[in-house]
Amino acid sequence: MKNTIASRIADFLKNYPPFNLLHKEDLLTISKQVKVKYLEKGKMLFAEGDTGHKRFYVVNKGAISLERINNEKRETIDKCDEGDIFGLRPLFAKENYLINAIADEETVLYAIPIKKFKPLSEENKEVGNFLIQSFASNTRNPYSEAHKGKLISDKEPEENQFKPNNNLFELQPAPVTRKVVMTSPETSIKTAAQLMSRKKVGSVLIVENNIPQGIVTDEDFRDMVATGTFGIETPISKIMASPVICYPQGLSIAQAQLTMMKHHINHICITEDGTPNTKVVGILSEHDIMVSEGHNPSVLMKAIQRSSSTNELKKIRHKITLLLRGFIDSNIPLNHISKIIFELNDATIKRIIERCIKKLPTPPPCDFTWISLGSQGRKEQLLQTDQDNALIFEDVPSEKLEETRAYFLELARKVNKRLNIIGYEYCPAEMMAKNPKYCLSLSEWKSQFTNWIIDPGNDEILLCSIFFDFDISYGNIKLSNELADHIFSLTKDNRKFYAVMGATALRNPSPLGFFRQFLVEEDGENKDYFDIKKRGITPITDAARLLILYHQVKNISNTAERFEKLAQLEPNNKELFLACAYASKVLIKFRTKHGLENRNSGRFIDLENLGKEEKIKLKRCFKSIRQVQELVKYRFEVTPYI
Repeated sequence: MKNTIASRIADFLKNYPPFNLLHKEDLLTISKQVKVKYLEKGKMLFAEGDTGHKRFYVVNKGAISLERINNEKRETIDKCDEGDIFGLRPLFAKENYLINAIADEETVLYAIPIKKFKPLSEENKEVGNFLIQSFASNTRNPYSEAHKGKLISDKEPEENQFKPNNNLFELQPAPVTRKVVMTSPETSIKTAAQLMSRKKVGSVLIVENNIPQGIVTDEDFRDMVATGTFGIETPISKIMASPVICYPQGLSIAQAQLTMMKHHINHICITEDGTPNTKVVGILSEHDIMVSEGHNPSVLMKAIQRSSSTNELKKIRHKITLLLRGFIDSNIPLNHISKIIFELNDATIKRIIERCIKKLPTPPPCDFTWISLGSQGRKEQLLQTDQDNALIFEDVPSEKLEETRAYFLELARKVNKRLNIIGYEYCPAEMMAKNPKYCLSLSEWKSQFTNWIIDPGNDEILLCSIFFDFDISYGNIKLSNELADHIFSLTKDNRKFYAVMGATALRNPSPLGFFRQFLVEEDGENKDYFDIKKRGITPITDAARLLILYHQVKNISNTAERFEKLAQLEPNNKELFLACAYASKVLIKFRTKHGLENRNSGRFIDLENLGKEEKIKLKRCFKSIRQVQELVKYRFEVTPYI
């Protein structure tokens, strides 16, 4: 007789990770062991210090609040609603609970026996990883040394596996052709050859019910047909190579190259499970790999440096996007991706400036520096977003000032225009070097920053903040260094400035405080979409900028690197800052993935299309944002803007 309660539990659990990763039979077996538990509102399931239960819990209906006592005050560290997992500590550590679990409302829980479930989590790596992530999301510090390397929840390989001198190109997915030319074993050699000629391909797969039986290539026709060994009416199966070398999807370029060399072949068949027993999903040829070599970072860098037109650079930009997609698909660590894409972006800007200078009738009248601001200045601009830049030129005699400025404004107009042509939108706020406000002499820039910092208002702070994230793209570094020294001298021990800057950093509170929902746009063309830049990336970027400036640290503009430096400077806050560094990488990678999928900036996310696992990742990031904003609030004695 069918166990209807177990079936109902299984039907619920299969919609949520990690249970959706289990085989149907295993899920039903576990569901038969589940206990259904009802809690009234305010009822405590377990308290801090209690001995760990023999079960962990999944919320079926209602809500659970996870709390801890901090300085005699109750602090809510998480909210669990439908499908959320909690109470995992007994699964990972023989320790008492460190938090309280209290029903926020009438709640129904599914209690999963740890003894029965643990073997499944050990056998299935994905299930085990997800449970580690969920355990992390319910702890004060999910990024502790004990879990280091296991908690890179976007499946990044541990960083020490990828040294900077590794050829990351070879770790990208191999370029698979999805439209495979196939025929049956009974087809004649003549008909197969005509099919290949018509489709303009160098191979044909021989299949039965879409299962690969063999493969024939141009080389086989040359060696076995052109020599007269087989006639053209012979069945194609007589000359096919069998069995076919098969691999699953996700094969890297390096794996593909080694496989082809090992087996002396130039084609690999891609099947559903990587064996010849399942259906064909694609074909990979040696020619495809040779073509993809054009997306190698070193090849792209040389192409940029040799480019002779803006259209050439535009085509190279497209290849850089394909390179980025390959890195993301291969789960290359974000810090490696960021450095490579930054260098390619930076080389593109340099090349445009070089060519624009040559187009002007005279060389520059004095030394200058072109600085990239915003995400490019922070080495975080993976997708092509809008351009933010400025120009500093050397002080000249007053009678030469406007003439000099006119030269650099003309240069900036040419550069900004060409950056726009290759895909970088104009800045909506006109924060570009072609704007006279952002094309100033060194003395003018010093005067400007003095005004912004000595008497800071909200607008001045926002402008000021942009210029704390910069990188020199072209020109004399001494000019930007001298300006940076001036800025740091003005901000040192400037409590008023830090207070206003702190308030600005709190203008976008973490959306985690809004139980069961993310804050979404209420109107406009992005209504009901989640703004990951405004709600996630900007708050954590603002906090890093403020805190690193407070410590007077120069020459670190990347958000994750700023937090990693802060972890060294403030050992008592090390765990929080490392969590923030991690969150910054996850949010940027999250935006990049969605931008690539939707062919846009990735800024606005449709939450309806997110899975439970993705929402859990975001939730962990927002916890870190909330905690670092609390630190900012108390350290600089500020309150957030409403």
